[in-house]
Order: sequence, then C-alpha cells, then structure tokens
Amino acid sequence: MKPDRRTRTALALISAGVLGVALLTPSAEAGAETVRPECPRGLDCDWVPAAYRQTGDPADKEAYGNYDTADRPRSNAVEFIVLHDTEVDYDTTLKIFQDPANKTSAHYVVRSADGHVTQMVKNKDVAWQAGNWYLNTHSIGIEQEGVAAEGAKWYTDAMYRSTARLVRHLAAVYDIPLDRQHILGHDGVPPTSAAGTRNMHWDPGPYWDWNRFMALVGRPTVPSASQGSRLVTVSADFAKNTQTFRDCEKGVDLPVQGSSAVPLHTAPAEDAPLFSDPGLHPDGAPGTDCAADWGSKISATQQAVVADRAPGWTAIWWYGQKAWFRTPAGTRVTTPTAGHIVRPKAGKGDVPVYGVAYPEKAEYPGDFTKPAVGAPLVYTIKAGQAYPGGGLAPTGYFYAPTIDSSLPYDHTYFRGTERYVTVQIGHRIGFVKASDVDVVRARS
Repeated sequence: MKPDRRTRTALALISAGVLGVALLTPSAEAGAETVRPECPRGLDCDWVPAAYRQTGDPADKEAYGNYDTADRPRSNAVEFIVLHDTEVDYDTTLKIFQDPANKTSAHYVVRSADGHVTQMVKNKDVAWQAGNWYLNTHSIGIEQEGVAAEGAKWYTDAMYRSTARLVRHLAAVYDIPLDRQHILGHDGVPPTSAAGTRNMHWDPGPYWDWNRFMALVGRPTVPSASQGSRLVTVSADFAKNTQTFRDCEKGVDLPVQGSSAVPLHTAPAEDAPLFSDPGLHPDGAPGTDCAADWGSKISATQQAVVADRAPGWTAIWWYGQKAWFRTPAGTRVTTPTAGHIVRPKAGKGDVPVYGVAYPEKAEYPGDFTKPAVGAPLVYTIKAGQAYPGGGLAPTGYFYAPTIDSSLPYDHTYFRGTERYVTVQIGHRIGFVKASDVDVVRARS
C-alpha cells in the first residue's frame, strides 16, 4: 500500500483537483452469465447474481433494482469497505437480493456456519447497501449472516476469518487503508442529511469483536506513540468488557456479554447521564443504553482525541462535545496511537461536518437539472477540538437514475474541485472541507 495513501499528510490537501465527468454506458447484462467471483485465492466463494431488472411499467426506466452498473474504479474510486449483518438467515438474504422489488443488495454475503462467501454484485458496480448514496458509490458492501442483538451467536470464527481474508484482498486491490475511517461498520456510515440521522442502521452492533477482526486483517491495536498521546485507540478487551444493553425495539434487556462497545458519559462518574448524540436526540434528552443508540458508546479499534483526564476516566472529543469513559488504572481500555488529527484552522469558528463529499452546485454543467450538493449535518468541529482522520475523500457525485442510461447525463460521475478530508467525528465518520481545517500529526 502506498505510504502517502495511508498517512494522507496535510501537504496532500493542497493538491489540485480537476473538474470532470465520466460518462458511463452500463452493459445490458443482469448478472445472468457465469461470473468468476472476485475473491482471494483459496477462499470458499461462489457467484449468485443480485437482480438487475425493472419492477413495473416497462416504460418506467427509473423503477428497477437492485444495484447500478458502473465502471469502478475507473469511473469513481473505491475508498471504503462497509460491514453489515443481514438480520435474516443466509438463504433468505440471497432471495431478498434476487428480487428487484426489494431495492437492496450488497457485493458479498458471508455465511455464519462455515464462512462461505457469495458474491452478488460485481465490484465495478454500485450496490444499494449503505444508506448513503455517496458511500454506496465509493464502497464495497459485505453482508454477514447474523442478528446484531444476538451477537456472538452468529459471529463465528469461520465468519471472522473469511470476512477478514476478503477485506484484506479488497483493500490490496483498491488501495484502501486498513483503518477504521475506511473499514466501517454500517454503524460508521454517516447520514446524508441532518434529518436522516435517526434512520441510519447500527449493525453489526456492539457484539462484533472489532479487536479480533482488525487483528485478523493485519492491523492489531498496538502502542505506536508514547503514553500521554493525544490520539488513542480504544482497545477494551472484548471478553472482559462485559456490558448490558437493551433491545429497545423489543423492550427487553440483552444478556450480559462481551462487547466492543464502551459506554460514554457526560461527566467522569458512573451515575452521570450517557452521552446524547444531537443527531439522535435533537431534544437534548440523555443518551440511552439501547443497543441501537450508537452515539452513547465508542467501539474498540475506533480512534479518538483526548480532551481531558481525571482519575480512572478519559474524556474525548465526540460529536462536538466532551464524552467520558472509564479507564481504570492497570487496564488497557485505550492504546496510545501515532497518526493524524484534524482541527479547525486558526480563526475558524464552528467547522461544518458533512455526510457526503459532493461537488459545488456551480461545478455541474449548466444544462444538468439535478445537481446533488452536500448539506451540513448537526455536528461541528469547534475551536480547540480535534478529531482523528485527515484522509482525502474523493469529491464527486454519481448520477444513475435509470436502468438503461436513457436520460441526459445518465450514469455520469461528476468530479468536484473542493477537497474534503475524512474525520471520525463520533461513532460515524464525516467529511470536512480541507480549506477549513489543518491536518497535523498527533502530539503528546
């Protein structure tokens, strides 16, 4: 992997972008032919095509499923990998993706019992999987058979090993950094707008062992900076980090069990309210112990910038505020980490955070009638705060409204010149304009 892609230094932010469009002509194939799955050698993997068909009136070319044809990475870069769980069994998942009326798909599905992998969408194409069109167009989605609230019952050793092997392979092919700003859970994907925050998914959930998984992909959490580093990686031991969460959809407490999730509080005290994600709780109500309340917890292998310390506690910058979690003496809840952090430029007030990195409206052709532009989320980076990240995010919008490219500019990738960088703003990543921030090495 190229060093400049991993470090993404501040100097890279001044590189000039070039406005352009890539006009694509989708092939007529619906995946019906025999396709060799795009898997690493030796991995048990087969090809079962997701549906690519219209769903109603043949004249309505905008009613179809379950993905869009593209020519990635030539047309648009593949920058992220998104891990999901299916919430239904493996066989049902394949049937769902084979019905165009469901309008959903993923590139791969991993079976729980034996780690068998089924590819359903070619990697060059855009699966409808992340709940964020920008991420869809720049990512590969992997569904894992399982139910998030049931956790380890589904997440088997065979599954961890197969998914890790697949992720290592894909990261090498597409030059994707093996870090948690690029290897995401579905619970790490940002909404495209402030209003959409509460509709985002939270899989694979608090019972996916991120420490184990990232070690299997070759990026275990080990100290890479001195004690007292501003940048830390959460490294709570999965088996010892027993937590009780609630399945609030069903109204039941989940069994006490090992977890990747570490609860976040508003003050350094066990009885302090849980952190309230302003996107999830716009009324300012306290955070909850619901498994689906991602804002009130940080996950193992996610990074954060230390904002304060107290005996037995550490505060981090999280969604624009301080969030506290227990770090008892003699434990390794966090690991000091070398890397880059993002902070507002001198004199900047609140730096807006976006869920997409789209071109500016003026950068689209004058006769294009449906330009997509980003709108700020509810989160901002305030003066004095800093967040992990700094990797350049591709700026562009893939317009693909029909199954047959029958509209003007159909299946076109519009490139923008505004430069964006990725930040771990909280449990989910976000994007900020490079012109608003400095990207610097973390210091003690």
